[in-house]
Amino acid sequence: MAMHLSKLAAEIVSHYERHGWKLRRVLVRPDKRAEVDQHEFREATIVESDFDALWFARSSTNKREAWELRLLSEQPYALFEAFEVDESEEDREDARREMENRMREHAHR
Repeated sequence: MAMHLSKLAAEIVSHYERHGWKLRRVLVRPDKRAEVDQHEFREATIVESDFDALWFARSSTNKREAWELRLLSEQPYALFEAFEVDESEEDREDARREMENRMREHAHR
């Protein structure tokens, strides 16, 4: 039996937080949104999507910022990108959208 979505998300968040990551966004399908308890994700933005995933960020080497998109599933699958300190937010958002597209392709296989 599959684990309840919010319980699985809480376990993944806990694991990432132990390694210095901060949850920034929760991507969730509209039919699963009711399963996601927003109190568990106090500082994260909830975004409706066609797949379920978690966006994490943390400081990286050389003053860069690392972002990781983790598929919300029991089988771990994540995509990673490190942004330069002088990279514009628009360029960062473009890169995150591309990562979401790659994750979407993986999730819909």
